[in-house]
Amino acid sequence: MSKQILAYGEAMVEFNQSIAAPRNYLQGYGGDTSNFAIAASRQGAATAYLSAVGDDHFGNDLLALWQHEGVSVEHVAVTPGAATGIYFVTHDDAGHHFHYRRAGSAASRYQTRQLPLEAIAGAAALHLSGISLAISESACEAGLAAMAHARQHGVPTSLDTNLRLRLWPLERAREKMEQAFRLCDICLPSWEDVSQLTGLEDRDAIVDRLLSYGVKLVAFKLGQKGCYVATPQERRLVAPHPVQALDATGAGDCFGGAFMAELTAGRDPFSAARYANVAAALSTTGYGAVEPIPTRQQVEALLAR
Repeated sequence: MSKQILAYGEAMVEFNQSIAAPRNYLQGYGGDTSNFAIAASRQGAATAYLSAVGDDHFGNDLLALWQHEGVSVEHVAVTPGAATGIYFVTHDDAGHHFHYRRAGSAASRYQTRQLPLEAIAGAAALHLSGISLAISESACEAGLAAMAHARQHGVPTSLDTNLRLRLWPLERAREKMEQAFRLCDICLPSWEDVSQLTGLEDRDAIVDRLLSYGVKLVAFKLGQKGCYVATPQERRLVAPHPVQALDATGAGDCFGGAFMAELTAGRDPFSAARYANVAAALSTTGYGAVEPIPTRQQVEALLAR
């Protein structure tokens, strides 16, 4: 059996605006690390989700989703008395906007004692994000403990910055994310997030800072400009794949899942980034965070053109 990529964080049920007036919503699914796990699974990686859901209709929907997508749910707890988070996405000329109902959710109550330490020690990789750490103090402690345990057992960790200042103040985010950077092997930052976290505006200065923490590989997501891949030995801008985008929800998560699926399959980081750029681009050609995530066959067909 292949080693699994474990993703830790919170998944939610999504209601994404599809018609402006009268306002209409499509039900889907979201949560950055859940999107990541599904994206990696659709590229052929063995994956598992590490979280908690409520003992409710939405929690059951998420469990069914992961099982359908081939993401193992053996490490997802069902918490009686706690709700599963939901969120709404609205669209206007300024872009897409998120409205969350997640306070006190099952995932935010996750505790360090719940971590499946044996599974983490035997994983192909462990992935989490800034949101994984921001949803509560207990979830933050558990996430950092998971990263430390992975490092102790030689398991690479990937970290998406995903800064959400609605969830925690910048000062705390900087403190906890620096701890996470120092436990991270592969960093997947976005420009607005990492510039706020580091206080730096120059791309190479930001990369220098991340590498100084001990990060071994940076895949700097630049949206329509592609991504900037850096190791201690080499740096390259990897070109984007242009598409007619409809909805960018979850595109960065799709990039991360595809990128880590390729890395754990033995690809070099620059080839992995080229592949992940195409996957992320394709994910913007439909609505919602999950439905438009492409399969390996779709990505390879586009790469072959």
